[in-house]
Amino acid sequence: MILNHIWGLYAHPKDEWQTIEKRHESLIYSLMHILVVALIPSICSYYSAAHIGWTIGVGDPIKISQSSAQMMAIAMYIALVLGVFSLAYLIQWMAKTFDSKPSFIQSLELAAYTATPMLMVGIVTLFPVLWFVALAGLAAVSYSVYLLYSGVPIMMNIPEEKGFIYSSSVVTCGLVLLVAIMALSAIFWTTGFGPEYVS
Repeated sequence: MILNHIWGLYAHPKDEWQTIEKRHESLIYSLMHILVVALIPSICSYYSAAHIGWTIGVGDPIKISQSSAQMMAIAMYIALVLGVFSLAYLIQWMAKTFDSKPSFIQSLELAAYTATPMLMVGIVTLFPVLWFVALAGLAAVSYSVYLLYSGVPIMMNIPEEKGFIYSSSVVTCGLVLLVAIMALSAIFWTTGFGPEYVS
């Protein structure tokens, strides 16, 4: 089953990382995991933006047209998948500094399973109230960072002391990737690719 590690990552993460490390799946398996889980925030965000409307403070919910919501959902999906692949590349690239030589599949597994809570929390956008989604997102990011710190020493086969520094480097790179995606979104938004609002 494609999503068989998800429960273990929430219930007993260190044991699950050991299981993932012992039986590395294929590139296709990791790719399918990312492609399936990245659908959650994309589909839920589409539905909430086009059919429910976002509540930001006081006032009526803000909706956008279905065509705008579709374009944004597709762009979000592509950005999420590319973001996970970029993170996997950075994980593999930085490994040399920490005396580790992971395969790209190992790096992709680490990136994919670490990003899973942040992707799965996309379901909360079905209740599109800004403060609620922001709090849920913060909780998901915190858990993803925990998964990263617990998974790096196991997946990269390095001591925990080095793993802490390595994980901190990956978190920094992840933040840079996130800011880059947000900056690109803002550029597209202001150059005529912004959504069409509906009343």
